[in-house]
Amino acid sequence: MIYFDDLPLSEDILAALSELKIEYVFQPIFYPDGKTIYAREALMRPHDKDVMELITEYQEQDKLHILEVATLFGATQAYFMRGYKEILSVNTFPCEIFTEEEVNAYIEYFGDDKNAMILETLEYPYLSIDIAEAKRKIADINDNQIAIDDFGTGLNTLDVVKAANPDIVKIDRTLLTDIDKDKFRQIRIKEMIDTFHAKKMNVVAEGIETEAEFNTMKELGADFFQGYYLGMPE
Repeated sequence: MIYFDDLPLSEDILAALSELKIEYVFQPIFYPDGKTIYAREALMRPHDKDVMELITEYQEQDKLHILEVATLFGATQAYFMRGYKEILSVNTFPCEIFTEEEVNAYIEYFGDDKNAMILETLEYPYLSIDIAEAKRKIADINDNQIAIDDFGTGLNTLDVVKAANPDIVKIDRTLLTDIDKDKFRQIRIKEMIDTFHAKKMNVVAEGIETEAEFNTMKELGADFFQGYYLGMPE
């Protein structure tokens, strides 16, 4: 269970955060050896409903910013409690950004000894170009990385990659399922990876569920790998 009581944030934000009953699990992202962990992605787990139900509820109430703040602080809190040392990856909405007050509160609360993190831009609910550019600037100041999550689904297309100028692109599992059996898709994915590499962007193969998918994506040039075949959320 994540507690927000002692965070150096405004009373309004703390009151809103106190209504959340959540915790976080972490799914590893691996190097190509399939054993060494590069980063751990924090995944929100509400106690009383599905995470998409929670997001929909907060979107309808115009309260997505509360979930953005909850993830920034809550995921980091859970990460430290577990004693992880790898890079922390947190999900962010493409229409939300942390305020200067929240960024300063984060630095004050967690100190300067924290690792740089990956800010994963989700594929919903809608994209703000201004916010994408602002996140890029914030990431550069603090040596953090920007990632585009679930590339190929929802909002996350080449237009979003161009706007966000990420360090990492995570190719969605819907494009990679049974990739070992589909020569046409292999050519398409290889071209996609080469395009991202030409732009100095790393590629994560998401949703890897079989050894054959893993080996095929390694052959196609993916830099990192995530999926149930390699490691479950825990």
